[in-house]
This record gives sequence, structure tokens and C-alpha cells, in this order.
Amino acid sequence: MSWRIVVISKRAKLDYQMGCMVVRNEEVTKIHLGEISTVLIESTAVSITTSLLSELTKKKIKVIFCDEKRNPSSELIGYYGSHDTSNKVRKQIQWSRNIKDAVWTEIVTEKIRKQKELLEYLGKEESGVLQSYLNEICWNDETNREGHAAKVYFNALFGLAFTRTEDCVVNAALNYGYSIILSAFTREIVAGGYITQLGLFHDNMFNQFNFASDLMEPFRILVDREVVNMAVTEFAQEEKMRLVNILNQEVIIDGKKQYVNNAVKIYCKSVFDALNENDSALIRFYQFEL
Repeated sequence: MSWRIVVISKRAKLDYQMGCMVVRNEEVTKIHLGEISTVLIESTAVSITTSLLSELTKKKIKVIFCDEKRNPSSELIGYYGSHDTSNKVRKQIQWSRNIKDAVWTEIVTEKIRKQKELLEYLGKEESGVLQSYLNEICWNDETNREGHAAKVYFNALFGLAFTRTEDCVVNAALNYGYSIILSAFTREIVAGGYITQLGLFHDNMFNQFNFASDLMEPFRILVDREVVNMAVTEFAQEEKMRLVNILNQEVIIDGKKQYVNNAVKIYCKSVFDALNENDSALIRFYQFEL
């Protein structure tokens, strides 16, 4: 199973040779594609051959491109992630409103539960407020407990003056980490044969990753925890690499320790099964050790 996250942060030429990605800069480095789960191209001074892009797509390796500010801006997604993509997409279109609402209710509940657990670990009394929101969650979160919980949660983590719309170092770190997690989910959705535009709850016509935005919600807390632990005062290369490395942290899912990268795969597969079999009890959430 692939595990390596390759970050290209300076001028280089990337090409394909006998099953390997070849990185040419001051030195020549060869990495077998079977080892790679994600390639993050941070520098705009990188050139890459179409033969390598084609092989990366075939191997379902996530490729993330960054802009001139070194922030993730786009990614490589193949048209067909599975041999039966057409059939999977038909099923996706036919998922009933009832099962989509049921799955979304489970996802929102788990997100708030993990937010509460992080606040408990940090000794924040606001965890009690989130527990009350957990007790109040109704079908499809129609009373928006998620939104209320988010405000309490972020204020508890970063102060009463903090807002998610503020232009600050903390938000830069959170947004960067979330974009890395989002990319992991788009990869698994496409690899599973589904399309990312059709979500369960998110349905913004300008968001091509609605489905990934739905599924990633409980995993955002991994980013929040890392940003809190960093006590970030500046957001530079070291901080970015810590956030990228979240995918290599270990969590417990289905009774076993797994890297986050693999946990995303297991969790997504369980959500697909739940939607196709009309049974939200099939969803497998991860647990982290705080």
C-alpha cells in the first residue's frame, strides 16, 4: 500500500522512467510509483512531463499543485477512477434523499463529537456546550447544531476575537491543512468510481468538490489539533510540512491502527457502502489518541 508523500519545494524537472518518478535538480532521485500516495508540487518553477502525469493518473496518485504563494490551488483528477465508473455514477445519482440525510446526520454528529473530545483534552470548559449540542442534534441537523458548535469550538481554541474569515496566520494554517485533507478525499472518491461534484449536504454549484467537502468533516479536527499544538505564530515551510505529515499520523479505525491516508480510504469505502446499501450503520469512523 502506498504511503510516501513527496513534496517538491524547489526548481526541478519531473519525469517518468521504468515505473519511477524521476526528480532532477542538483541531484537525481528516483521514487517508485508504488510507494507514492501523494505528490505536492509547491514551487511554480517545477516542470513535469505528460508521460509522468499520465502514469500518476493511472496509479491514482494524488497530485496537488500550489500557486505562487505556495498554497494548494488545484489538483490532478482522472476522468475514470474505476473500471465501473459509469455504473457507480448512476448509483450515486439515484441515492435517495433519505439515506443521504441519514449519512449526513452521522457525519455531523461525529464531527461535533470529535470537536468536543479535543476541547476536553485541552481542558476547555466549552466541551460541555458541545455535549449539549450533541444531545440536541436532529435529523439532517436541521437546527444547525454544527454551525453553533463551530463558533463555540473555534473561540475556545483560538480566543473570543477569532473568526474563520479573519486574515491571520491561524486561518492560513487551518486552510492549508484542510486543503490537504480535502485532496485526500477527492482522490478516494474518484478512485472509488464516483464524482466529487454531487454531495450529500454541500451543493454549491461553484464547488467541484461538494462530496469531498461532506466526507472530510470529521477529519478537520486532525488539522485543528496540529495547529493548536504548533502554537503557530508564523506560517512557513516547517509548519506546512507538519500539516502535510498529518496524512502519515496514526489513528484507530475498525479496531486497527492505520495511517490517516489509509483511514480515509477505509472510511470512504464504508460511506459508499452505507449509501448503496441504505444503511448508515455501516459507516466506520476513526478514533485518535489525544
